Amino acid sequence: MAVQSRELHAGRRFRLGLPTMQGNVIVYTVAGVIIALAVYVLLSQLFSMVRVVADDLQYGRPRTFHLTAHVGRPEEVGAMTHLIAMNLDRQVMILELPGGDATKIRVLPGPYLFGAGEDLTPVTMRLADMNGDGAADLMVRVKNEEMVYLNREGGFSLITAEERQQLARQE
Repeated sequence: MAVQSRELHAGRRFRLGLPTMQGNVIVYTVAGVIIALAVYVLLSQLFSMVRVVADDLQYGRPRTFHLTAHVGRPEEVGAMTHLIAMNLDRQVMILELPGGDATKIRVLPGPYLFGAGEDLTPVTMRLADMNGDGAADLMVRVKNEEMVYLNREGGFSLITAEERQQLARQE
């Protein structure tokens, strides 16, 4: 009996090795997109942390902003009025110390801030004569919104809808 050898699967050959060039391009593209997304997420987190640290250094915790000026109070004999804006656990409050006298403190309520991380939102203030009466009015800025407190009757009070429309017509 003679021994013969022959291939059983002559038509089917499996190639083991590196993928084709087209497969390499797809793998490299997907890997590049994943790496780019990872870098974006890491940089976003880094910039967010840097912004929080910068706000901590500038405004403290809780976020606080101070302003001292003459606003036309009778109590301002030799001393200016101190205004303190605070973000206390998402509740904005403005404290007014007329003439620096803490026994006559006035509290101006501000808005309540909604959302994650809003307890770290800074509140800033500036003074400007908005209604042309010669008295400095208080402008409170939270994010990109500004609230107007008019200086009248010995104190600051939030502007009404009618007064807002009147100011808008004057501009």
